[in-house]
Amino acid sequence: MADHQVHDLTPEEVSKGIAEGRYLLVDVREPNEVAVEAYPDAVVVPLQTFDPSAIPDPKGKTVVFACRSGKRSVTASLAAQAAGLAYDHHLAGGILGWKAAGLPTRTGG
Repeated sequence: MADHQVHDLTPEEVSKGIAEGRYLLVDVREPNEVAVEAYPDAVVVPLQTFDPSAIPDPKGKTVVFACRSGKRSVTASLAAQAAGLAYDHHLAGGILGWKAAGLPTRTGG
């Protein structure tokens, strides 16, 4: 069995994939963080209480994990893979990178 790995996606790739209906973005930050600033089109599944089964059925889309800086999203991806889910993509740089790329966020979770 190959080691689990996590593939980096750039903010631009993720934004385009969401717009094209190819990606399901899963924000693993905590609710208080999401309340301050959120990705426009993400499902929130907090890492602190991470339950891979709480991730909605992506219905053929690629699941992409996201967090603040790109660390927790890797942890979440590895946890999902350990649970037998082939969710091996994350947003490199997190919401910090997302904003640095000039992509929109919304407030109020």
